Amino acid sequence: MMRLIDRTRRTLAIDRSDATGADSLLDAEWLVTNGLGGYSSSSVAGVITRRYHGLLVAALRNPLGRTVMLNHLGELVRLADGRSSFLGGTDDVGGRLDRSIVQRLHSFELQAGLPVWRYDWEGIEIEKRVLMLHRQNTVHVTYRLLGGADAVCVELHPAVHFRGYEDPVTARSNARYAVSSSAGVYRIAAEGSQFPELHLKLHNADEQLVAQERTTSEFIYPVEEARGYEFRGTLWSPGHFAFELRSDKPVTLIASTETEEVMLALSPDDAQFCETERRRRLLAAAHPNAQDPTAAELVFAADQFIFTPVGRAVDRARAEALGEAIRSVIAGYHWFTDWGRDTMISLEGLTLTTGRWREAGYILRTFGHYVKDGLIPNMFPDGSNRGLYHTADATLWFFHALQRYVAVTRDRALLLHLMPTLQDIVARHLEGTDFGIHVDKRDGLLVQGEEGYQLTWMDAKVDGWVVTPRRGKAVEINALWYNALRLLEGWLTELRGRDAATSIREHADRARSSFNARFWNGERNYCFDVVDGPDGDSPECRPNQLLAISLDHPVLDRERWEPVVQACQAKLLTPFGLRSLAPGEPEYKSRYFGDLRARDAAYHQGTVWGWLIGPWIDAWLRLHPDDRDGARRYLDGLVAHLGEFGIGTIAEIFDASEPYTPRGCIAQAWSVAEVLRCWVNTASAPPDDGAARAAADEEAAEPAVAGIGASH
Repeated sequence: MMRLIDRTRRTLAIDRSDATGADSLLDAEWLVTNGLGGYSSSSVAGVITRRYHGLLVAALRNPLGRTVMLNHLGELVRLADGRSSFLGGTDDVGGRLDRSIVQRLHSFELQAGLPVWRYDWEGIEIEKRVLMLHRQNTVHVTYRLLGGADAVCVELHPAVHFRGYEDPVTARSNARYAVSSSAGVYRIAAEGSQFPELHLKLHNADEQLVAQERTTSEFIYPVEEARGYEFRGTLWSPGHFAFELRSDKPVTLIASTETEEVMLALSPDDAQFCETERRRRLLAAAHPNAQDPTAAELVFAADQFIFTPVGRAVDRARAEALGEAIRSVIAGYHWFTDWGRDTMISLEGLTLTTGRWREAGYILRTFGHYVKDGLIPNMFPDGSNRGLYHTADATLWFFHALQRYVAVTRDRALLLHLMPTLQDIVARHLEGTDFGIHVDKRDGLLVQGEEGYQLTWMDAKVDGWVVTPRRGKAVEINALWYNALRLLEGWLTELRGRDAATSIREHADRARSSFNARFWNGERNYCFDVVDGPDGDSPECRPNQLLAISLDHPVLDRERWEPVVQACQAKLLTPFGLRSLAPGEPEYKSRYFGDLRARDAAYHQGTVWGWLIGPWIDAWLRLHPDDRDGARRYLDGLVAHLGEFGIGTIAEIFDASEPYTPRGCIAQAWSVAEVLRCWVNTASAPPDDGAARAAADEEAAEPAVAGIGASH
């Protein structure tokens, strides 16, 4: 049987027309990650269009954080008759788009989630692969001559601009670099800076760096220009590597910030074998209903977000002292760090559906350690050891994530470990904690809000302007609060007896009664989004009300589920998720574009969010429990989206109107997590299908084709 990993491919359709084909290659982006928060990413065309792009964006210890170390690699092929051409879409080091790339790029595809380019120029066929070593800040770029000649001359032009990945492209543009070498390893250092050296080495070729230092002419980062940021910058190049590429001898450029001993510990063949084997094991561990090519692609996408926060040395030391490990979730690439809310919403899809239970436990312990005044962190800023706590819902999602974890793993030890924390969280909310978060003693509903803060998931803020403050009693906050109370009631009853849960049960009963009395909008036949706000009750139609149905303990009365679902279907549902605000509402925006202020004004005012397809499908199945096929059809658009924008992954957001252009991060954790979770939950076969499990067991037991050090 052909292994699932061999069947997991994503091929990009290439438009050969000069008019639009090159632009489509510029808009499509690829991403490879290293399990530390570092990554390698650019456009399929090979043009760096974002400040975040780079062949090596290393995850470094605080206070540096993620740092762009190798921005670009120009690739020039020379023939014996003197003709030459750059392979990618640039006519210079990182320069402007060369539209003739559509004639040279024969194909681009992801093989088991890893990018492979095949170029065909004048009959010369060359393959390129990019691989990051797991938990190393090391990238391999491998070239193989497939046909058309026995050998060709290749030049690789590395170009750098050491800077934080969030820094503008103009930051430290006058930095001076120095080059040194020994034993075939070239070292580039930024003089007078705290950045580490960049190490470069050619494997399987005579190392020859032709010294030709230069600063590129100014060029444009088009995505940054469209987003209203600095978009003109330069790079520095030390010269170029020149070598002969032969049909029997692939050549790899290794770039790394690791020590030379670490970066060279694995040959490119060994590194490829290890990563392929790691990915095979990921698929073998996944849920039985995830044993198909679509789900496998999502499993690889999910893997990109789970990481070890290498910068937070104190956390790592504490975890290791306990015999554990620290894990967290990158909320999105390229610019998000680990966020509490995103992590808890994503945990089931990223870790439990994929069989990564131990890592799920590590994640819950990590965030449990950071609970402060009854709140888990909203986010950990890159380069910082301290979390920010301005969130009203992340802590309540923590209960949800823990429940899903315990249901799968039966890990009562972790539940017992966290019980004092869970009880303290509820006590703090009842008494009142930071940012105006407290239970209204008159009705038992949870209030949130403080001037100048954005505390719900609709958290856009720019220049002091909180776009959707939603102060008061927000519908999903109270759905989550009720769910948390019922979960704690159940855990207390199980662990200590029914009497131990009496107080929590009473709070839950009161919250449910008050919710149904206060949140139902009889005039519009769905739920208010916020009640008791500064301006009264908010009748806007938003998707937040779905959580009153979709959570394990739905707070909304059963007879009101159908009108809510019907309203959301009619006003909010799109092929790519749900709109954040219904068309026709006063603040509705149909497109997310422009500078930061314009984008944030639209972020939660109509913009479609992929992650919301999860609550939608959960609510749909609550009403139609036997309609798995119908529920799965709601995933069609997002599955098709795997072939665009961030190839092989799912975007953060989409425009609210056709053609629903993808926007924001090219890869978003909760988008991928919820699609994968729902894909598994809507499979025609029951969750414990024997045939699927047998296939997974066969995949897990299948021996590797070759081991480290073997010839591949």
